[in-house]
Amino acid sequence: MGKAVLFDLDGTLIDTLPDIRLSLNETLSGFGYPLLSAEETRAFIGDGAKKLVERALPAGAPDFGAVYADFRARYAASANALTHPFAGIETLLRTLKEMGIGRAVVTNKPAEAAQRTVEQFFGGLIDFVGGDSGEFPIKPDAALSLHAAKKMGAKTEDCLFVGDGEADVLTARNAGMGGVFVLWGYRSKAQLEAVGAERFVSSPRELLAFCNRLWQGK
Repeated sequence: MGKAVLFDLDGTLIDTLPDIRLSLNETLSGFGYPLLSAEETRAFIGDGAKKLVERALPAGAPDFGAVYADFRARYAASANALTHPFAGIETLLRTLKEMGIGRAVVTNKPAEAAQRTVEQFFGGLIDFVGGDSGEFPIKPDAALSLHAAKKMGAKTEDCLFVGDGEADVLTARNAGMGGVFVLWGYRSKAQLEAVGAERFVSSPRELLAFCNRLWQGK
C-alpha cells in the first residue's frame, strides 16, 4: 500500500474562478437575473454547481432547474481560456509523482468538467479524478475520497487531503485523513479555522516540504 495526496481542484490546484463566473453570468443574463461580481462568485464556490446556482438566484426562483442545466452545459463546453494553475502547482505534482506518491483530485465540480480540466492542465500528473457524477455524495461526505484512496491502493491513514474550503476541512475529518489547507485559494484562514482547520501552507513549495517531512523524514 502506498502514500497519496488527495487534492481539491478549484482554488487549490487551479484558479477557475474567472471562467466559472463568465459561464454563470452568461446563464444569469440569458434568464434575466443580475450578474455576479468576482467576490460574490468566490464566496459561492465550493459546494458544487447546484449550490453555486442556488446561491446565485433569488430564493425560490421558479426556473432553477433550467438555469442549473444551462450553466452546467455552458461550463462543460468552456474552453477554460481564463483558467490557469496556481504558480508552483505543476512542479509540486511532478515532484510527488517522482517520489512515488499517488495524486488524486476529489472535487464537487461536475465530473465531466473536472475530468476535462485536469486533462487540459495536468495531463499525466493525476492518477484519479473524482467529481460530481451522481455516483457518490459530494463533499464533505467522505465516500468519494475513500473510493479515491482505494483506487490508488492507499490506506486512509497514509492519505493527505489538501484543499482550500470548508468542505475540504470537513471531508478530511470525515474520511479519517490528515488535512492541510492552502491559503492561496478562495477562503481565508479565519474561515477555515472556524470549521476546525489546524494546518496551513502558503505555497506549493511549503506543501511539498510538509510531504517530505511527513513521509521521508526530511
